[in-house]
Amino acid sequence: MLTGMQIAVIGGDARQLEIIRQLTEHDAKLSLIGFEQLDHAFTGAAKEKIEEIDFSVQDALILPVRGTDLEGQVDTVFSNEKIILTKEMLVQLPPHAIIFSGISNSYLDGMTKEANRRLVKLFERDDVAIYNSIPTVEGTIMMVIQHTDFTIHGSKVAVLGLGRVGLTVARTFQALGAKVKVGARKSEHKARSMEMGFTPFQLEDLQDNVKDIDICINTIPAPIVSASVISKMPPHTLIIDLASKPGGTDFRYAEKRGVKALLAPSLPGIVAPKTAGQILASVLIKLLKEDMNKREDSQE
Repeated sequence: MLTGMQIAVIGGDARQLEIIRQLTEHDAKLSLIGFEQLDHAFTGAAKEKIEEIDFSVQDALILPVRGTDLEGQVDTVFSNEKIILTKEMLVQLPPHAIIFSGISNSYLDGMTKEANRRLVKLFERDDVAIYNSIPTVEGTIMMVIQHTDFTIHGSKVAVLGLGRVGLTVARTFQALGAKVKVGARKSEHKARSMEMGFTPFQLEDLQDNVKDIDICINTIPAPIVSASVISKMPPHTLIIDLASKPGGTDFRYAEKRGVKALLAPSLPGIVAPKTAGQILASVLIKLLKEDMNKREDSQE
């Protein structure tokens, strides 16, 4: 149980609702910022504005998957108000307080470092990323079906990156009958691709490996699907970019050439928010309990 813990949940999407539900079931006391348009009420959770929050009593802050933008704004689908998180707010937190986010950026990293507060990036954890790859690949399949006039079975698919998401994507598309090739830089990823029956290639040779593909799925958060790469693709190729914003695709050139390119960095929150929320909630509760136990042990 999380009895006695005070937690502020700031912004987010439908995934946050499952997190709020499970935290209240574990007896945490919650302040909800950016949820005034939410009709549902949770016992033990109070809707508040960010300027009303007493940061000095918070044991944890839970931000959306994206964290903040580069100006400190926190996204929320349950409010029209602008929510800005500042260093001055974080400085007020108790020294033991933890700030949770899915991913981060230079603003959030810098702000938490200057405030000397701990930032936990949940999507850097293997367990979260692997579990999250399941709704991600289901959403990717949905998008492919919606935006093509051919079957996945028999299609030629290039998956860029064989990390935790790329591996699940490649394996699933192969199971659906696609002919999958995988672009990777690490030698161990190339070896794993070969062992699993994919056709591996070096990312440096990407231009030579997209000349006959039907679908390109990028998982690398770097500008890899460049104009020169897109120029070598058949016009019917569908690009789905799963990397975090702004993705790794030159969307301007893709549109100019008539190649359909879709940025889809938050598919779990769109196609399966309940499951995605359960994944995040289970890890959050585990980490919060560990932190509570450490603090209790240190006080004995």
